Amino acid sequence: MQPFSYSRPATENDAIAALQLEPGAAVIAGGTDLLDLMKLGVTAPSQLIDINGLPLAAIESTGQGVSIGALARMSDVARDARIMKEFPALSQALLASASAQLRNMATVGGNLMQRTRCPYFRDSTFACNKRDPGSGCSAINGFNRISAILGTSSKCIAVHPSDMAVALVALGANVVLASRSGTRRVAVEEFFLLPGDTPQHETVCEPGELIVAVEVPLLPGARRSLYLKVRDRASFEFALVSVAAAVHMEGSVIKSARIAMGGVAPRPWRSPSAEAILIDKAASIKNFAAAATAAVTGATSARFNAFKVTLAQNAVQRALSLVTEVNR
Repeated sequence: MQPFSYSRPATENDAIAALQLEPGAAVIAGGTDLLDLMKLGVTAPSQLIDINGLPLAAIESTGQGVSIGALARMSDVARDARIMKEFPALSQALLASASAQLRNMATVGGNLMQRTRCPYFRDSTFACNKRDPGSGCSAINGFNRISAILGTSSKCIAVHPSDMAVALVALGANVVLASRSGTRRVAVEEFFLLPGDTPQHETVCEPGELIVAVEVPLLPGARRSLYLKVRDRASFEFALVSVAAAVHMEGSVIKSARIAMGGVAPRPWRSPSAEAILIDKAASIKNFAAAATAAVTGATSARFNAFKVTLAQNAVQRALSLVTEVNR
């Protein structure tokens, strides 16, 4: 681990100023991902800016939804009565994440900023364009069972690791970013970047910006939402494929739907084409199957992960069946 300095700003403005002043700095809150990366030598910030003293942990109703502070712990959000009632997919996604001990430490902002679990990224003996731009992608010709099937490029096939972010995309949430010039809101589905030729750039965060909150609107399908996670084991494990679905129905007819997948792409993958198939259609297995097929349109598998295409289709169909309570 490389030497670094440490600061603990007293205010949000102080934290933003520290980030602006020290380009090599990193924000630390729960530290459940950042400290691992530092120990592995994957990242070496020149300064750690500890924001745990800032008043950014509240979970508040806004009238149009809920605002969740960036320092809210994952376990607190998952067990919040409003979240469980109004946004069940978010609670389910958080409870499916990590272990209970990690959820007690990890924060909402940190969860959004966590890095991929691609083993070639986390092992500095292998080439990785995310870690060392231009060095190559070892996963493309390596053991790529957990790698992405959608949104990849010739430079990177790593998957985004967050469960929570997948649910937030399905729920139409926004990330609130603060900087010296003020605040801006970015849809979670636009917050994460596809790798293209620059896989080292993973989010739209600009230098000096700080995540201060996540805002989740109470869309018509929010209360009828669900998160389904398929993994190798039921205990602490990242998703092979996951699906978050939010569906608004009038009688047996679907009036709106939002579908996002995890474990299949470098960012949470929303499928507008799958959603469009369902609008003004009856909730039925036939229509769910058609939407599931559309959800994986354009999928490109590597040597060891072709199974993910079928697994993703089955997961989308299963999630829609469960959230609508229709199994025929």
